[in-house]
Amino acid sequence: MNRIIGSMKYAVFAIAAFLLCLPFFAQAQSDTYEVFAIKFAGTDKQFYEAEWASGGGKDVPVPISFMFWLLKGKNGRNILVDAGFMPEKVKEEEFFKIAGYIRPDSALLKMGVKPGDVSDIILSHPHWDHLGGATLFPNATLWMQKDDFEGFVGAAWQKDGRRGGFAQSDVRMVIDLNLAGRLSLIAGDNKEILPGVTVFTGSKHTYDSQYVMVSNGKEKVVIASDNIWIYYSLDHLTPPSPGGTTDPEGYVDAIKRMKTLVSDPKYILPGHDSRVFEKFPKVAPGIAAIR
Repeated sequence: MNRIIGSMKYAVFAIAAFLLCLPFFAQAQSDTYEVFAIKFAGTDKQFYEAEWASGGGKDVPVPISFMFWLLKGKNGRNILVDAGFMPEKVKEEEFFKIAGYIRPDSALLKMGVKPGDVSDIILSHPHWDHLGGATLFPNATLWMQKDDFEGFVGAAWQKDGRRGGFAQSDVRMVIDLNLAGRLSLIAGDNKEILPGVTVFTGSKHTYDSQYVMVSNGKEKVVIASDNIWIYYSLDHLTPPSPGGTTDPEGYVDAIKRMKTLVSDPKYILPGHDSRVFEKFPKVAPGIAAIR
């Protein structure tokens, strides 16, 4: 009888311990995401490493794509990192000889995610090719670094301001989103802005560009976006070609920091290098699962 009572007590204890742990398991699940790289445009122009990375080969071709990233949360959130662009808004597309363009909301449909399902857009930086598609997602909150916002809507348009890659129509769009209560400003580095989603700064690709770290359930993933243009900079710890940052040393320091955040550098994703779609499994045309 004592053995039975003892066994019953142990069972009750085990059940109670399990129930106490359930919230922690649920929290851990809600903090993980399926991560996808989504290509929505390519280019008919041949680019070379030296055009994207200091020290790169002048005659070494590099495949360039335009992409954004989807974080499908166990918590039901569909988060985008960047939002692509609308070609009718920009002139720079002529320089890049944009090819194979798919509107970002249409590209997202390949993953079964409708525009209205997107809860948040984390903007790495406000260049035309990363911001212009934000209004395609009517229910999304746009997350942007405060210093980047202030530079983008203010200082960039003063005499001798740094406005390369900025579109005036995007400035008006961001101001309208702010007026509508759909812009959330982030003040600084190493901030968890959503469950399991942390942003970091330091590369100075724009006034205060940011990159994103999430967990896919097994690995930490860093979405560098244009805080690393191509794999050459990641592999050789070099800044971008001139004009890609106002702080080359800080840019390299940021890459070094990214490498401390992941178990394997393969989980650091550059912003424009098509080879990301060769390194990870294809789940749909132009879409790679980062796992």
